[in-house]
Amino acid sequence: MKPFTYERARSPAEAAAAAARQPGAKFIAGGTNLLDLMKLQIEAPAHLIDVNGLALDKIEPMPEGGLRIGALVRNTDLAADQRVRRDYGVLSRALLAGASGQLRNKATTAGNLLQRTRCPYFYDTAQPCNKRQPGSGCSAIGGVTRQHAVIGSSEACIATHPSDMAIAMRALDAVVETVKADGATRRIPIAEFHRLPGETPHIETSLEAGEFITAVTLSPPLGGRQFYRKVRDRASYAFALVSVAAVMQRDGTGRVALGGVAHKPWRVEAAEAELPRGAKPAMAAILDGARPTDDNAFKVTLAERTLASVLAEARG
Repeated sequence: MKPFTYERARSPAEAAAAAARQPGAKFIAGGTNLLDLMKLQIEAPAHLIDVNGLALDKIEPMPEGGLRIGALVRNTDLAADQRVRRDYGVLSRALLAGASGQLRNKATTAGNLLQRTRCPYFYDTAQPCNKRQPGSGCSAIGGVTRQHAVIGSSEACIATHPSDMAIAMRALDAVVETVKADGATRRIPIAEFHRLPGETPHIETSLEAGEFITAVTLSPPLGGRQFYRKVRDRASYAFALVSVAAVMQRDGTGRVALGGVAHKPWRVEAAEAELPRGAKPAMAAILDGARPTDDNAFKVTLAERTLASVLAEARG
C-alpha cells in the first residue's frame, strides 16, 4: 500500500471541497471495496477523506411519501428497516443477496453504488485494463468472458457492474442526491448515474470531480409484488451471473431491471410493455442488440428463464 494523507470531514460540503482541492483524493466510509483495491495498488489515492462522522446514517420519510436514505446507512440496516421490507421488498431482498453479513454491516448505501467491477482482468495488475489504465487495452476481450457483459459493452470494456442494491434501485427509479465542491446540490436519476463504457470505461458514473453523495431517495411505494432473483455459481458470497429485480402488478405489467449482464444496472422501460405477453418476448426486447461471447451466450437464455420464474411466481 502506498502512503497517503488523511482527514475527517465535518460536513458534506467540506468533504466535497476537500476532494476537489486534493488531486487523487477519495472518500472512505465502510471501505469494503476501496481498501481491497488499495492493497492491490489498483487504487492509490494520495489523500483519504473520512466521511463516517457525517450525520448521513438515517432513513427518513419524505413529505410526499417515499424514503430518503442517507449515504452512510449500512446495508444491514437498510435491508432490515421495516418500511423498506414492507414497501420496497425488492431492495431488501437485493441487499440480503449481496456479500456477507460482515460486509453488509460495514458497507454503505453510497459505497454500494460506487463499487467497482469484479472483472478478474481489472484485479490482475499484470494484465492491460482500460479501467485501470485508460488506453492500455481490454484483456477480457478475447479472454475468458463467462462473467462478462452481453449488452451495452464496447470495444474498450466488457465488464459488468457488481452491485445487487443498484439493480433494485434502478427498478424503483431511485434518485441520487449530491453536493458539489462549491456547495451546490444536485439530484441525479439513477438511470443517468451509472455510465456505459464507450471509449472511457474508467469514467463509471456521472459524478463530477469532488462531488459527494449525500442520500438516495425513493418515490412513494409502487405496490404490487416485488422480487429479486439472483443466479450465481454458489449459494452465497458470489456475484450474479444474472439477476432480475422486478416490481409486478396484478395485470401482468411491471418494471424489470437486470444485473450481471451490463456495465450498469440494465433496464429498458420501453420493453416492459411486453411483460404481460411473457418472459420470452419481454427479454427479447430487453436484451435487443445483445452481443454475447461464446463463453457467456448462456446468459441470454438464463436471463429469460429467470424472468419466467419471476413472472410465474408473480401470477401465483
